[in-house]
Amino acid sequence: MTNSFVILVDKNDSEKGLMEKMEAHQKGELHRAFSIFIFNSTNELLLQKRATSKYHSGGLWTNTCCSHPAPGTLISEEAEKRLFEEMGFTTSLRKIFSFIYKAELDNGLTEYEFDHVFTGLYDGHPNINSEEVEDWKFIKLEDLKLDIIEHPERYTKWFLICFPKIEQYVKENR
Repeated sequence: MTNSFVILVDKNDSEKGLMEKMEAHQKGELHRAFSIFIFNSTNELLLQKRATSKYHSGGLWTNTCCSHPAPGTLISEEAEKRLFEEMGFTTSLRKIFSFIYKAELDNGLTEYEFDHVFTGLYDGHPNINSEEVEDWKFIKLEDLKLDIIEHPERYTKWFLICFPKIEQYVKENR
């Protein structure tokens, strides 16, 4: 389901070429990615717990969905497709910002991504793909913030980096 190649980019998100996904994470090469944050109508965030079998960050809580767009595709279409593949539903997505982050992962891999962040609204129950997602929950941002402070080890590195940006976005736009 995941792409075997990622799109290498510069700090302006201009394409530089392609690289096999695992190689890009081993070498810490900057590449294009997307992250999706789905809220329900009571402003709770939908989190997923990554499947334990994932090649990195397995068993950790993170944002609703994230991945890498395939070469030659639109990021927004890839985000919608991946949301359905992982969480089993579709909803309208809106890009809210982009940022670059770098994080050392648990198994010698490095996430160095130009991340396009999308948000959307959904009030149903996901139909999760158990190969990708172990569990899910909606959570109030205040409760999530407290749990992050008390137990940061429960969350993916990129989620810990992005969460304050999402909090700021929610404060300014909801």
